Amino acid sequence: MPVVLAVHAHPDDIETLAAGTLALLSQRGLTVVIATLTSGECGSVTDDPAETARIRRAEAARAAALIGADYLCAGLPDLGVFNDDASRKAVTELIRRARPDIVIGAAPADYHPDHEAASQLTRDACFAASAPGYRTGPSAPLKAIPALYFMDPIGGRTREGAAVAADFGVDISEAMDVKRAMLEQHQSQITWLLKQHGITDFTAGMVAQSRRRGRDFGVAFAEGFRQYRHTPYPREERLQGLLGDRLLRP
Repeated sequence: MPVVLAVHAHPDDIETLAAGTLALLSQRGLTVVIATLTSGECGSVTDDPAETARIRRAEAARAAALIGADYLCAGLPDLGVFNDDASRKAVTELIRRARPDIVIGAAPADYHPDHEAASQLTRDACFAASAPGYRTGPSAPLKAIPALYFMDPIGGRTREGAAVAADFGVDISEAMDVKRAMLEQHQSQITWLLKQHGITDFTAGMVAQSRRRGRDFGVAFAEGFRQYRHTPYPREERLQGLLGDRLLRP
C-alpha cells in the first residue's frame, strides 16, 4: 500500500489542516506518517523552549497515534525555518526516512513565515530525495520523486487575505470527531493561542475552516488540496485515486 507523508512546520498545523483526510487514508489501510519541521518550541508563555519542545513533540506523537500514524520531527528551529542547504538536507533525510509515495506539504502562501518556508523546503526536498549525489544521512535515496500536494493555508487565505482555491476537496464529515480529538492533544497551545492570537477556543477555527471548505463542495466538512504538477514531479492523480467516494471535485 502507498505511504503518505504529511509535512508542516509545527505540531498542530497538520491536525488543523489535513487530519481528517489522513484519518480516512489510515482507515483504508495506508501507512500514514506525520512530520513537523520544528518542535514548536516558541509556542509557550510559561515554559522554556527546551521544555516546550519536549511537551509539544509528545503531544504530536499522541495525536498521530490516534490514527495509527508515526510522528517524525526534523529538528529545525521554531521561527527559524529557511530554505537553505542545511535545512534542505534535514528535510530530505526526513523524506528519505519515511519513504513516501505521496507527500502533502504546507501551502506556499500562508500567514506564518515558517509555514511558507516549510512549503518551499518540502517541495525542494521531494526533488532532492531521489538524487543519489545529494548526501543527507543514513537513509537511501528514493527511487523517484513522490507525488506532491499542498494543504490549504490556515484560514484558507494568504497573508494578504486572498482566498485560496482548492484543486479538489475531501469529505471529512465522518472523520471530524477524530480530527478534533487529534487537535485536542495539543493542550499546551491553549494559553499561547490566547496570548498571541486572542483565541479562546483553539478548536473553533479548525471547525470553522472545515465547515467553510465543506460549503464549497456541498458537504458538511471538507479539507482542500492542490497538486503540484511542475516538471519533473508526478502528474498522475495518486492521492485522488485513494479517496474513493470521499473525493470532491469543484
